[in-house]
Amino acid sequence: MLFLVFTINTTCIRFDKIYTGKIRDLDEIIKSGKLIAVTDNSSINYFIYRGEPMGFQYDMLQELANHLGVKIELIISRNLGEAMEILDKGECDLVAINLTVTNDRKKSMTFTRPIMQTRQVLVQRKPVNWQRLTSEELDEALIRNPIQLASQNAAVYVQKGSSYTRRMHNLAEEIGDSINIIDVPKDAETLINMVAEGKIDFTVCDENTAMISQSLHPNIDIATPVSFPQNLAWALNTKSVALLNITNDWLRNYTHTTDYAIMYDKYFHSLRTSSILNSDYNAFRTGRISEYDQIIRRYSKTSNWDWRLVASIIYQESRFDPHARSWAGAYGLMQLMPETANRFGADSEAAPAENIRAGMEMLVYLDQRYSKIIDNPSQRIKFILAAYNVGVGHVDDSQRLAAKNGKNPNIWDNNVEIYMKQSSNPLVYNDPVVEFGYCRGDLALNYVNEILERYQHYKNVANQK
Repeated sequence: MLFLVFTINTTCIRFDKIYTGKIRDLDEIIKSGKLIAVTDNSSINYFIYRGEPMGFQYDMLQELANHLGVKIELIISRNLGEAMEILDKGECDLVAINLTVTNDRKKSMTFTRPIMQTRQVLVQRKPVNWQRLTSEELDEALIRNPIQLASQNAAVYVQKGSSYTRRMHNLAEEIGDSINIIDVPKDAETLINMVAEGKIDFTVCDENTAMISQSLHPNIDIATPVSFPQNLAWALNTKSVALLNITNDWLRNYTHTTDYAIMYDKYFHSLRTSSILNSDYNAFRTGRISEYDQIIRRYSKTSNWDWRLVASIIYQESRFDPHARSWAGAYGLMQLMPETANRFGADSEAAPAENIRAGMEMLVYLDQRYSKIIDNPSQRIKFILAAYNVGVGHVDDSQRLAAKNGKNPNIWDNNVEIYMKQSSNPLVYNDPVVEFGYCRGDLALNYVNEILERYQHYKNVANQK
């Protein structure tokens, strides 16, 4: 009954891996139906808020994938060296981490046209009494000229392998003095947090990132630039020529649209962004997906289910609203029908914990039923989810139709799902082997796919335990 069926490691979480080491270009991507991109889990690029994936890079990648007519598949990495290695090996199609375009990087990768411009800024901590200081007094207390970094022999911590490291070395050369530059394998946002907490005194990052972080940490100062404006872009393998061309054409058009302007403003200028970042349900900041995480963890652990998969089911059913009711009479977080709820000891007045417990018992029941005939966990979960959505009877009908037409009734992909999708067709639901009649099987397919896709996002941002 254990559904931990996807690869997980400490630095990189990926979906079903389809690469063999060959660099893919546009034709292969379209044929596979997937665009695979590396991005990072951060307060700007990609995060989960109230159960939904969000982020500037995530939204941009979704728009590009829609343009190409494919799905987006993410590899999450907060290590730039690892991201570049993944790209070089052909394990992804592009890196979407707003990389600074440099001549040195151009030797090993190709950049898209710029997505935006920014400059690098020094991040430093304001004095304890900063709120009582005038702007002039604050300027006197802080570094406002980068030359001061050398004169004070201040330690500047920067992300290893980043453009910030090169910029600080170039700055030292420009001022004709030495700067105490410390490379560490930590991302920019982690280093900013360390400045805010007093663990280090200085770091350097893009101004866009610093502006967002300042909304979380008002005690940091980001007003001292250390570079001229620089272009930020996505990186592709040098062999992906056709993908580069179509991506550039799309960027040229999309970045001048109203939709892009609204999206950019949402992440970089909107006051609502601050409330999202400070929310208890921003998984990047808190690791929480919903207010019911602990209850979901408790009952999932008892049943040997991954709690993040259960959380994805609950989001699909009720958007974490314990008062949700459907037109058909289902209610609660797990949208149990009255008969099902009664069977597992719950009712419409049950507290959220009881609704989750009853829903989990239903899932366990379905798992036990299908485990007798389906050994493959990744296939079995799709049968379970479909049955939870439309009922066992309709899934049985699709299995019988698959067997009748020479398909494997115990494999979902490209077998049973074919007949589930067709189950609203009179030619199909009037077949003699169909016992439960008409079914909106297309909705069931979407239900299965959306839950499993969201499950991957939840695994990207929340620990299993």
